[in-house]
Amino acid sequence: QVQLVESGGGLVQTGGSLRLSCVTSGRTLSGYAMGWFRQAPGKEREFVARLSWSGGITSYADSVKGRFTISRDNAKNTVYLQMNSLKPEDAAVYYCAAAYGISRKYDYWGQGTQVTVSS
Repeated sequence: QVQLVESGGGLVQTGGSLRLSCVTSGRTLSGYAMGWFRQAPGKEREFVARLSWSGGITSYADSVKGRFTISRDNAKNTVYLQMNSLKPEDAAVYYCAAAYGISRKYDYWGQGTQVTVSS
């Protein structure tokens, strides 16, 4: 049974930084791209960033480009989201997810970690 567990959320001031982590367990998700999504209260879940299995291909939502960086350490079964220059509109529950290859269908999801940004 595959599990994804996020951590690293919390309360930060506007302009601050946080680093989210997502650890996978159960089996190695070889060949899986990893993505980060977020959902703010009253809003739909939205894509934040994605990283291929090899780490060579990344994509970001326009709203986070230049501020967020996704990375992974396959040896540790961990994917990261470094978030800098945080804004109040970045506040949300952040989820990591796994999609096989180039598929846009995410097969596995974590439970989420809360990020709160104070103004």
